[in-house]
Amino acid sequence: MTTPVLYDYWRSSASYRVRITLNLKDIAYQAVTIDLQTQQHVGVEHKARNPQGFVPALDIDGRMMTQSLAIIEYLDSRNPAPALLPADPAEAARLRAIAYAIAMEIHPICNPSVVAHHAAAFDGSNDDRKIWMQHFIDKGLRAVEALADHPASGRFLHGDSPGLADIVLVPQLYNARRWEVSLDDMPRLTAIDAVCRDLPAFAAAAPEAVNNAPS
Repeated sequence: MTTPVLYDYWRSSASYRVRITLNLKDIAYQAVTIDLQTQQHVGVEHKARNPQGFVPALDIDGRMMTQSLAIIEYLDSRNPAPALLPADPAEAARLRAIAYAIAMEIHPICNPSVVAHHAAAFDGSNDDRKIWMQHFIDKGLRAVEALADHPASGRFLHGDSPGLADIVLVPQLYNARRWEVSLDDMPRLTAIDAVCRDLPAFAAAAPEAVNNAPS
């Protein structure tokens, strides 16, 4: 069987999610860096993998897959254990809602290309970019903290095993710290994040563990 190839960038949140999932599913893979700093992601070669010019892209089972949540869903179907969502439909929906609140609400508006375009359009400075990031990350994570206040939450966002919502949460908290967002009012999220980051699958996927490029 051909080894899957993950085209990613070390500090990309979406790539970080997929690395965690591959590790949790015990799927060996080869990583190929697509350097966002040098605009490699919008080059012809990478756009042949992903016409959107985003990372990650995963070459697996004879297919090139894009969009981190779609990739994670495929990996969960391909390798069912450990399951990333509980069997109960209502609880699975709650956890999807948390994952989507991060991946579809916080992440897009804080994507570096979006922020750079906004800053250029309005003559924004680096300080303006930071204020933008802090505002939207803080606002979004406060909502996620409230969503985490649920009887089914435990050491993780669902009970005692990491799943989809945790996989999406941890990279977002990495970004929050990078942009110096205060997490003092988010004790549930930071406690879950700490437990996750102690797990080998999460630790091996962390940006500092895979970084082959200068910051």
